[in-house]
Amino acid sequence: MEHSDFVVKCYNKQELAQMYFPDLTIRASVNKLRRWMRRCKPLMNEILSTDFHPKTKAFSVREVRLITYYLGKPGEL
Repeated sequence: MEHSDFVVKCYNKQELAQMYFPDLTIRASVNKLRRWMRRCKPLMNEILSTDFHPKTKAFSVREVRLITYYLGKPGEL
């Protein structure tokens, strides 16, 4: 996916993780995105100040905006 095609909207975690890591299995891509998020302290500080719950199946628009701000858009990696 080219990063210019990326739209900030609600994504389920599997969908967003696969955009970042399309060559991995769904489970591996979700785990890798989770690891990257946890290692980015500024991202986690901001995302935890939202209604973020690790067990939910989807990211809100605000969470996607924060993730792409700190980690870059899918395809930019």
